[in-house]
Amino acid sequence: MPKNWCRVFPGLAWQVAEARHFVRALLEDEDSDLVEDAVLVVSELAANAVRHTRSGWYRGWFLVVVGFNEDLVRIQVIDQGGDEEPMVRSVTSPVEEGGRGLMLIAACAKDWGVKDRPAGGRCVWAELPRVGA
Repeated sequence: MPKNWCRVFPGLAWQVAEARHFVRALLEDEDSDLVEDAVLVVSELAANAVRHTRSGWYRGWFLVVVGFNEDLVRIQVIDQGGDEEPMVRSVTSPVEEGGRGLMLIAACAKDWGVKDRPAGGRCVWAELPRVGA
């Protein structure tokens, strides 16, 4: 039976660290590589929500959902939507800031994607395999 935990965070840059702490605490009994990958994923997705969507506007918010089953940990960040679709971008210069987050997620996740929400906003998710699965 899958288990899900969720928490709403204010759309403020310093709340990205709180989202990392939330995920780390939920995964404290898991393999350390999985924990580090999950923390990276939520950090990138939460930062993108605050930086690139209406979640970072006045009184904005984002929601972090962490789901567990026998094989996977699924991390979702639900934001308030923005003008551009999240996608892996090519980085043309090694000194460019940004543009690598979804590339990192794609590298460590079993799968990831984006889903628009009917009521507005979108969900960006990543699935990480559990050790031994």
